[in-house]
Amino acid sequence: MTDAPAQERAKPVLPDAQTVTFVKHWTDRLFSFRVTRPASLRFRSGEFVMIGLMGEVNEKTGKPKPIMRAYSIASPSWDEEMEFYSIKVPDGPLTSKLQKIEVGDEIILRPKPVGTLVHDALLPGKRIWFFATGTGFAPFASLLREPQTYEDYDEVIITHTCREAGELEYGAALIEDLKSDELLNEVIGEGFWKKIKYYPTTTREESPKMGRITDLMRSGEAFTDLGVTGMSPETDRAMICGNLAFNLELKELFESYGLEEGANSDPKHYVVEKAFLD
Repeated sequence: MTDAPAQERAKPVLPDAQTVTFVKHWTDRLFSFRVTRPASLRFRSGEFVMIGLMGEVNEKTGKPKPIMRAYSIASPSWDEEMEFYSIKVPDGPLTSKLQKIEVGDEIILRPKPVGTLVHDALLPGKRIWFFATGTGFAPFASLLREPQTYEDYDEVIITHTCREAGELEYGAALIEDLKSDELLNEVIGEGFWKKIKYYPTTTREESPKMGRITDLMRSGEAFTDLGVTGMSPETDRAMICGNLAFNLELKELFESYGLEEGANSDPKHYVVEKAFLD
């Protein structure tokens, strides 16, 4: 048997390694990428996994230590690959390195999906709301491509609040692409995407709709813009993925509407993803 080339022998073997198949930089702060999917991995749209890269060599052990972080899976449960949407932090332990990945590189992916942003955690309803800030759009990128979302609800409202208009591009492009998605149109029915109401806002840069979604809801402007009467526990269900202040503010609003927080073990009217707040 012929020995492998020296370069191949020297290549480190990553645990739970998956190969990068696609990378796109949306802004100087945001990028998305796709990797191969482990054959045995099963997950529910909206869940997250731990992904990472090998870090510096540990002085005590003499071995590199993996740097891992929780990332929502942005692709739906039926996709043959896995997609992720990430922020770039110049000095971030993981993202400072992750933002430099290229097609053919490998990342570590721990195949143990968990999370609260799943349909099972909500009671049946007529209308579902997805509330996101920044890269909190990722789990909804998964759920917007999940057939169950349109089978369970008559209306799907996605709000996305970012500082600058360019930060909305990933979500806007995904929603536009849904219209021509042959698989979804075949599985769910042509025109399924007409159930979607997309409500993007910015807080710093000028855009067609300025303001924090919580302020726009309190004033009633958001409901007027969307052509809905408001939220009620009889008809509305909601999922939240954003920063801590955003989550707490929305929870307070929801409670004032009479909505109760649910969980996988106790489905109610709304759920919040808490995995990314540390």
